[in-house]
Amino acid sequence: MLSAASRGVHLLGWKSYDAGQQGLAQRYYLQSYALATESGLRGHDGFVMRTMAMQGLKLHRPEHCLGLAETGLNRAKGHVDAQTEALFHVVHAHTLAKSGKHRAALATADHARTLLTGAPGDEVPFWALAWGPPAASVYSRTAKVHETIGDHRAAAEQYALAATARPSFTYARFVALDLVAGAEMHLKRGSIEQACTTWHRALDQMGGVRSVRTRKAVSRMRGDLARFRARGLRCVAELDERGREFLAAA
Repeated sequence: MLSAASRGVHLLGWKSYDAGQQGLAQRYYLQSYALATESGLRGHDGFVMRTMAMQGLKLHRPEHCLGLAETGLNRAKGHVDAQTEALFHVVHAHTLAKSGKHRAALATADHARTLLTGAPGDEVPFWALAWGPPAASVYSRTAKVHETIGDHRAAAEQYALAATARPSFTYARFVALDLVAGAEMHLKRGSIEQACTTWHRALDQMGGVRSVRTRKAVSRMRGDLARFRARGLRCVAELDERGREFLAAA
């Protein structure tokens, strides 16, 4: 019961995070952590620490994230299945990359992907499914590792894998955000047409989704497209108009 309560409060934290209320999200995560610790289920408390590390990275406050990710991993290792352990390793990899430890980050991300394929039939605990299938979370976070070290091609490939690894209807918000991130990687590589195609796919996923992050993503997209409008590219004009209509209706 305590573990289930922790999962519910964790969801409230994520909802607050998605709404842009970061302080409230952090308070919910701390409550979730306390409940997970009291439940006594090995690994659950570490999973909440993993979430707090992810939030810190998103807020560009990496100074404590490496310690959070390492402690969370240590609390879970040996007490969870291989797929769940992969979730801990890949966030640890991201914190390593943000700390400038690029070689260790890539090795840790590779280990996370190896764990995914090592025991695909293991049962994943309910609290570890907050973001859907473990594979999707590992691909998405691996993409962030590559993005951090400047390998935009590899990042785009991993974001594409993440988008296809989640059921698009159930996890439309996550799929859309992975596609947005992939489009941004294509743009950084100079592939404007591929970026536009991927952005269109992201917008397809956003229908009916209410999220501060998706609105910010579309606003950011229109800003990124600004320098291409003068070139008269049809794909840019069509995408920009679609983004404008999305924001007007949101």
